[in-house]
Amino acid sequence: MAFLFHKFQEAVKILAKSPTFARESRLVQFEADINLLFLYTSYNRLGRNAEEADAEEIIDMANKASLDDQQKQVHENVHYQVTSFCRYMDDILLPDHKVKDNQATSPTATTSSPHSSGLGLAVGGNSLVQDQTAVPETKTLRRTEVSQRLKDLMGYTLEVKPSQIPHEDAGKGLFLQGEANIGSVIAFYPGVVYSPSYCRYIPGYPRVDSQNSHLITRYDGTVINAQPWGAGGESREIWDWTRVPEPMHTTQADEKVSIGVNKPLDGTHVGGNLEVLEWRNPLAFAHFANHPAKGMVPNVMICPYDFPLFEKDMRPYIPNISFRNGEEENMTKFSSFRFKSWKSSNNESNVPVLKTLVLVATRAICDEEVLLNYRLSNLEHIPSWYTPVDEEED
Repeated sequence: MAFLFHKFQEAVKILAKSPTFARESRLVQFEADINLLFLYTSYNRLGRNAEEADAEEIIDMANKASLDDQQKQVHENVHYQVTSFCRYMDDILLPDHKVKDNQATSPTATTSSPHSSGLGLAVGGNSLVQDQTAVPETKTLRRTEVSQRLKDLMGYTLEVKPSQIPHEDAGKGLFLQGEANIGSVIAFYPGVVYSPSYCRYIPGYPRVDSQNSHLITRYDGTVINAQPWGAGGESREIWDWTRVPEPMHTTQADEKVSIGVNKPLDGTHVGGNLEVLEWRNPLAFAHFANHPAKGMVPNVMICPYDFPLFEKDMRPYIPNISFRNGEEENMTKFSSFRFKSWKSSNNESNVPVLKTLVLVATRAICDEEVLLNYRLSNLEHIPSWYTPVDEEED
């Protein structure tokens, strides 16, 4: 496996310098990232029983496959990992994993049975007053217990604690406990998802970042605000928008960040879109990842992930909710694109998705701080703590 990893390392270095996508700068960066994510996540999916021919085929595909095909494979690779994570969480939290399929899936079902609603996709209507039996019964485990059990099953979990970045503004940082291989999905970026047409509704608009260091933007213009998620919680419950968990200060945050400045959203703002979410999610802390200090190298990168909303049983473990969902439906094409058959796959379908972000490991990580390249070079005012990362060193 070490030999195969060396082949991948060499391929990454070559592709990082390739002029194939020499066009508009933002698109160049996006295509370069997808190229790397294709290699990293595909290598991860090969597993320990990979053969040299498999590795060589993936490297060849990275050079020849279209951007669209590579995106599909990246999504499939990430979704494969997210599916495994959700199964682990079911094993940890559901009282009886076997009865899940027999639970009612209607979000409006009313019954005294604790298993009446299953893991429904949504539990809303137009009112904030919801039947609490819509939230399925889970084991009464604290978040720290869930985190430790996930580590036992998956090999790693996350912890938020004081950063080791040698700068006074570093604040809290994100740390991986355990071991994660290259290409592993390390963390979810939680919070409220705003499509480009609704960005004006982000609290504090137009200077949204002056009071909030928990914002991130995807290449397609989608913005995720992690401030309402904060440090998560201790239960599975309806995100009813009437409370905002107190967020801990995050990575090298702007000193102007003030807890509680922005008013929490309510049902009138989000069109009554209420979801049952698992607030004990041990991986819902990507917003605490720090930018590396000078001389340090990132060990994760951002990866867009469009969660297919038909995966209702997995929905509670995706720590995001769409702003005004239902008024604007986003559709994404999915296919059966897989290794060995990527040239001939034409089975595509349009499905509604929730546009999210995850962090993917760019190397093996073991008991260390998670570091992400913030790429702030184009900002008008660069923070004093920011040092540009040499992309060729990633």
